[in-house]
Amino acid sequence: MGYAMALNLVKAGYEVVVWNRSPAKCDALAAAGAQVAATPAEVVACCDITLAMLSDPEACLAVATAPDGAAAAMAPGKGYVDVSTVDAATAAAVAAAVRSAGGAYLEAPVSGSKGPAEQGQLIFLSAGDKQLFEAAAPLLEVMGKASFFLGDVGAGANMKLVVNMIMGSMMASWAEGLSLAKQCGLQQSDLVEVVKLGAIACPMFALKGPTMAEGQYAPAFPLKHQQKDMRLALALGDEMQQELPLAAAANELYKRARAAGYSDSDFSAVMEAVAKKD
Repeated sequence: MGYAMALNLVKAGYEVVVWNRSPAKCDALAAAGAQVAATPAEVVACCDITLAMLSDPEACLAVATAPDGAAAAMAPGKGYVDVSTVDAATAAAVAAAVRSAGGAYLEAPVSGSKGPAEQGQLIFLSAGDKQLFEAAAPLLEVMGKASFFLGDVGAGANMKLVVNMIMGSMMASWAEGLSLAKQCGLQQSDLVEVVKLGAIACPMFALKGPTMAEGQYAPAFPLKHQQKDMRLALALGDEMQQELPLAAAANELYKRARAAGYSDSDFSAVMEAVAKKD
């Protein structure tokens, strides 16, 4: 997703400086016109606004706070926009590191996966420094179709976890329905069409249903990341003393799918945790 977002900025005419923990992943962006930096600190030194897209809380903290990390080059007038999906505590820790160096911080996790990222149709769930949100608005408009400012740091992280918890629970339910239909002797394609025409019509069901029926799970949103988000959402529920029995049950299915070797497959591969094998 980070590649697609950066490429859209390059295509829009912005001067883009990129860095990746796996350097080879920058090659295509360099070919498209981006400058490649050696460290996160070098990116920040070159840019007024730095965006980070990372896989988990540990990566976010490391990239922001390492000796050659983003915070090391932060200064007044510079901003750090973290679009990763993490928990509120991680967002607060990164914000503290950035702000202590004089920079501004905005969390802006995105709703949307590989396709929306490529199409510039992401939804940004932002919180933190309002002035940075306003300054970054033109960049967010290139990469997305909507941006929300939700308040103080942590609000964006919490909103993203709630959204992904709902999505993950819905996908697990869809997998169970498709599997049950097959065991009843029904055509899964008929179920897809029936649901598409009714009150529970859902673009995700229509998009993923046919490939799930075929056992095809080309990754748009890797299952390991969905399970990570379920885990973080459940931890948020514990913190808020909110029972989440459906999400907890869905999380166990994702864990089972991971154990079966589907970590890097699309999150729709949760189907493999419920499908009855012939």
